[in-house]
Amino acid sequence: MSFTGFTQHDFDTFAIEGLDGRMEAIRERIQPKFKALGDSLAQDLSLFAGTEMFLHIAKHLRRKINPPVDTWMAICPNKRGYKQVPHFQVGLFDDRVFIWLALIYELPNKSNIATTYMNQIDRIQKEIPADFVLSFDHMKKDVTPLADLDRNAWNDALIRFRDVKKVELLIGRNLHFQDPVLTKPDELESLIKSTFEKLIPLYQLAVDAK
Repeated sequence: MSFTGFTQHDFDTFAIEGLDGRMEAIRERIQPKFKALGDSLAQDLSLFAGTEMFLHIAKHLRRKINPPVDTWMAICPNKRGYKQVPHFQVGLFDDRVFIWLALIYELPNKSNIATTYMNQIDRIQKEIPADFVLSFDHMKKDVTPLADLDRNAWNDALIRFRDVKKVELLIGRNLHFQDPVLTKPDELESLIKSTFEKLIPLYQLAVDAK
């Protein structure tokens, strides 16, 4: 199938009670869209990053009782998994689509990445658009606009990412569920692609951090 964008029907998935019912809706409504969009984005990211990138679609297999409050796809150069490497995400909560460069707590070299970023704060502030947002936890909706972060606030954020095991670093865009671009598949894919392209320098810094 071709990517058809995201509609209210997709967001309504997260109002379905119970694990089985919600997972069935995720598999039927959202995951085929992730596959269509993700296959295309993986090709683009392979060109941007200069290495083959692979699509992973969250299966939520560890959940036994509580239904997921969000769902996502991830793209990275590791064919086996994405959580222990810098990766790109597109996903949905009930009220938004998130588009992230994701550095989550499973990363084995969080400290090195944080130090690398701290040494490049001026470059990061210059190159990453001010209308992007920052999150410290992929399980929560809280975000901080990059426009609100001066150099000292960036430094504090990176120290927190470095020193607190569960703190993550996710940078990108959040699109409100009523944003008209979500129902325009070509425009939405182009926006996601351009977002990832702007994040590639940060991704490369993370990958190269020793």
